[in-house]
Amino acid sequence: MATAVPHCPPKQDLPPPGGYKKIPFARVPPKSYFTGFTTIGTYVVVTAVGLGVYYLTAKKVKRDEIEMRSAQNVIFPILVAERDREFLRQLRRNRDEEAELMKNVPGWEVGTWYGEPVFKTLPEDTLVTPIFKEFYAHSDWKSYAKRAHLKLWS
Repeated sequence: MATAVPHCPPKQDLPPPGGYKKIPFARVPPKSYFTGFTTIGTYVVVTAVGLGVYYLTAKKVKRDEIEMRSAQNVIFPILVAERDREFLRQLRRNRDEEAELMKNVPGWEVGTWYGEPVFKTLPEDTLVTPIFKEFYAHSDWKSYAKRAHLKLWS
């Protein structure tokens, strides 16, 4: 059989003695640190200082750009001359390699096709720029591949 639970009267939830606190519903404005005039004044001062620093920096950047452009203009002819010298050196290396490779072939003259000039309508002292593969014919494959990649993708 079930045991009987002693009967307790229900306890009602009541407010604390003295009642609940009042609910604050009045508008509380935020604390004002600056007035409108101080905010605008601060903005004007910061903008003026920023413009002054920008002006000084822009002058320095422009001066540096002029200096760099002058240096590039000065060094450009030297770089072009070095490039041309290296081009002619490689052509010379190609001719020497051709002479070394074909020394046992009878009737072979360097720079001709079995004694016949390749370009018949040009004077003998005219430089004919070789095609890309012909220029790198006697160099190592790595330099050819590096240059070919540069030529194709730039």
